[in-house]
Amino acid sequence: MTESASKPTTITAAAAALRAGQVRAAELVERALAAADTYDEKFGVYLTRFDQRAREQAERVDRKIAAGVPLTPLDGIPIGVKDILAHSAGPTTAQSLVLDPAWAASVGDCAVVRRLEAAGAIVTGKTTTMEFALGVPDPAKPFPVPRNPWDAARWAGGSSSGSGSGLATGMFLGAIGTDTVGSIRIPAAYCGVTGLKPTFGRVPKSGVVPLAYTLDHVGPMATTAADCALLLSVLAGHDDEDPYSSTEPVADYSAALTGELRGVTIGVDDLARFIGGLADPEQPARFDAAIEALRRAGAAIVPVEIPFYTELSAVEVVVLACEASAYHHATLRSRWDDYSRSTRIALAAAATPTGMDYVQAQRVRHVAQREMAALFTEVDLIATPTGHLGAPPLSALSQSQPLAVLAGLHTGYWNPLGNPVVAVPIGLSAEGLPLSMSLSGRHFDEATVLRAADAYQHHTDHHRRTPAALR
Repeated sequence: MTESASKPTTITAAAAALRAGQVRAAELVERALAAADTYDEKFGVYLTRFDQRAREQAERVDRKIAAGVPLTPLDGIPIGVKDILAHSAGPTTAQSLVLDPAWAASVGDCAVVRRLEAAGAIVTGKTTTMEFALGVPDPAKPFPVPRNPWDAARWAGGSSSGSGSGLATGMFLGAIGTDTVGSIRIPAAYCGVTGLKPTFGRVPKSGVVPLAYTLDHVGPMATTAADCALLLSVLAGHDDEDPYSSTEPVADYSAALTGELRGVTIGVDDLARFIGGLADPEQPARFDAAIEALRRAGAAIVPVEIPFYTELSAVEVVVLACEASAYHHATLRSRWDDYSRSTRIALAAAATPTGMDYVQAQRVRHVAQREMAALFTEVDLIATPTGHLGAPPLSALSQSQPLAVLAGLHTGYWNPLGNPVVAVPIGLSAEGLPLSMSLSGRHFDEATVLRAADAYQHHTDHHRRTPAALR
């Protein structure tokens, strides 16, 4: 897939084309809406579309351009927003029958939506998720089942499912997801796009339905790392309404993209010792080629072993269980049948860990954070597989064992640590499905993480590939 000024497929190209008069905002929006008309029913991307509102906003941007008024960073850019972020333009359901509509009405627009729209973004609608960002699709409930654009019989990945699938099908140029166990990076990996989990607290969660208070992250998804950098520049920064929001200064993420990696040391761990044979035959070669591309970009490559992998995987489950159970305790008792099957099973099981388990998990978490900080004194970044498998068939997802979908994935390790991680496509599996690499960095060093991902994408074209059904 090649990029043209008249039909840009990335945020950065579209923003440049708008400023050069090579495309109109109305054209960007109409192309996005046409893609939704064509593909949404098949792939289950949207819960709610804001078509008329999007057209009106595009007209305002075009009038602004005609009047010679300077554009804001995201003026005219179509963006999809995951339906656990409150937006006054439409209902916020968390893809559930349980969430009280009065909650979203009291919020209005969450902090992230306010920042997007202040920067000129055109929100085209609310994208599908898993119920409360947990579990797997339940066909018995009255919501779309998110499907993978590379194979409609397969999962788009949870829980920012519609955000990943909509990007791959051209329904918007950028999207917002959330990530508690990997819910930005998993759909990015499965759908062949780029997704960034920023440092914990880098992007505010105020006005976002919680899953696990100390594990939840909000972040951008897009075709390229450069697009994620532009989105993060808009999203990042402190918000008083979020008690976990950081006051760390925000970098100029786009300016950090140099296209090369001289002076950057990347530690590599293929994590093969943890997969128990669950690997696609093509994955090792794809990952090795991705590491070689980082080397060609100028990086020094050294082997590492990430610390406390098994322990942090357990910490992730315990902390998620306790914090999600605390949020849902009352409604789970009173609205049991209204929850989807996989969600209520996961939440019922979440009542098992004790307060002692939670405290011990947090203690291990802090030890692991110190060990990871020590490792980052030796390297600037760490490269690992996002997972060792492509997207699973929807028929293989189990309502009774919802956590089984994490087999072969390595995303949950990073949530208790809170480090920034970007997932980028590295080629196709033996079954013709996208595979992905993760690049992780020091706390609040998204600039280096995105610089590496962007440099990698300068040396490869995997992020520009489109599913055969869309060509």
